[in-house]
Amino acid sequence: MEIAVFQYFKDGFYSFLFEDGLQMEFEEIHPKALYKYNLNKDDSFVDKTFKLSYSEVPSSRDFDDVIYRIDRLELV
Repeated sequence: MEIAVFQYFKDGFYSFLFEDGLQMEFEEIHPKALYKYNLNKDDSFVDKTFKLSYSEVPSSRDFDDVIYRIDRLELV
């Protein structure tokens, strides 16, 4: 799992800033993680640090493209 700070949810994307300075936007989040941390509706998680794991998933719209999905999420 990697450490990242939740920045925002906008236009269907969850943005996180990782310790190494990399910013990533995730298009999907596992339902269990979203249930526990309702990032798309609860602004109290903005600027909070999380441990997260994610995976690359082939896009259903374009097979040459991938989307990033959050698989696990834990508040640090």
